[in-house]
Amino acid sequence: MEFLQLKYFQAVARLEHITKAAKELNVSQPSLSNAIGRLEKRLGVPLFVRQGRQVKLNAFGKTYLRRVEQAFLELEEGERELADMAGPDHGIVSISVTLPYVLPTLLKDFLTAHPHVRIIQHQLGSVLEMKMKLANADIDFCVSSTPISGPDIEWLTLAEEELCLTVPRRHRFAGRERIALAEAADEPFIALSPRSNFREITDSFCRQAGFEPHVAFELEEVSAIQTLVEMGLGITFTLPLSLGNRASSPDTVQVKIAEPVCRRTFGIAWNKKHYLSEAAVHFRQFAIQFFGKL
Repeated sequence: MEFLQLKYFQAVARLEHITKAAKELNVSQPSLSNAIGRLEKRLGVPLFVRQGRQVKLNAFGKTYLRRVEQAFLELEEGERELADMAGPDHGIVSISVTLPYVLPTLLKDFLTAHPHVRIIQHQLGSVLEMKMKLANADIDFCVSSTPISGPDIEWLTLAEEELCLTVPRRHRFAGRERIALAEAADEPFIALSPRSNFREITDSFCRQAGFEPHVAFELEEVSAIQTLVEMGLGITFTLPLSLGNRASSPDTVQVKIAEPVCRRTFGIAWNKKHYLSEAAVHFRQFAIQFFGKL
């Protein structure tokens, strides 16, 4: 069995089209069809249901694809182990960080200590996305304000913090140290989209306080939300630690919430069955120390 046959099979299974797969693989359609045919002949079973150039995996194909992907994953893990032999200062660390204002400082400080390590940052929105990426060993770590759990996922708490309301500096709450969340029932909120986990959490806190939030703006970027608050267009929930230096913006004020208790946990998650390079292990220890100082 040839390595290329398995790569060809994987591409055809993903694209479900011979022509598209041949173009992506930069091979001729007859060569691709012949390679798949030889693979099926060797296995003794068909792998696809064919309708012209359009193909779909049958039951045999679906079962075999799972094994092929697992084999490729093992090969990738082997490559990572070999790369790690170059030492902790020449590895690759892939991460997802859901704390946008903390990320630059965290990476700057780490790369100052380990200048030859390469960091790959993945933009992931939901906890489900992060969990899937960790489970599939697509990333080494998630640093998140939402705990991530799973059969093979380890979660380590880095810090705990209570949510605040960020309000414009001329807002009626700006002179208050803390308020009951119910007092904000009629305020226009600027929030993340409903599909974000943080939005689900903050909506839940509002319901605990006895109201549904009046959302005036829904945005995808936390930085854009802060900008609109600075412009005086509404208020928003924030975790001061996640805001970094922007928490001290002269155009906004952080107001504590007396009730209900709105507490979130920062932590780091990883797949305990996924091989972690020395560079990745160093990054995890660095993150623990970094948040400990904050």
